[in-house]
Amino acid sequence: MFALPNSPRGALETILVVDDDATIGQLVATILRRANFRVLSAGSGSAALALVKGLGRIDLLLSDVDMPNLSGPDLGIAMKKTRPDLRVMLMSGGPDGNLLVLNYGWAFIKKPFLPVKLVEMILEVLHSPDRSQMGGHEFDSRKDKT
Repeated sequence: MFALPNSPRGALETILVVDDDATIGQLVATILRRANFRVLSAGSGSAALALVKGLGRIDLLLSDVDMPNLSGPDLGIAMKKTRPDLRVMLMSGGPDGNLLVLNYGWAFIKKPFLPVKLVEMILEVLHSPDRSQMGGHEFDSRKDKT
């Protein structure tokens, strides 16, 4: 087993995980809980919007790119209208997933990824002083040698 880095602020940081594949969504949520994050989960973009209505602070949206009815990028746009400080990170297993998110300026991680790399990237996105999240930030664990 490998050690996951912990969130410096601990369970105060809330991540909303959205993936239409329930198995992947549950796996990602488990990884993030073990790294000491508070995790909310939804199986679709519309379910995510319903879930967060009336909720307090959400620090990061981690969403699959390609989902029926409401894509990850469209979900990010919708959520940032009411939560402008929300950080957005997208993930995809599709061959062109990163091409779909570069124009949005949000972080991207290619599936499959190592749990430790997922947590490292989330920490980087959450704690970056640059709230604009400039585009082109891709993290592909299959290219990483560590």
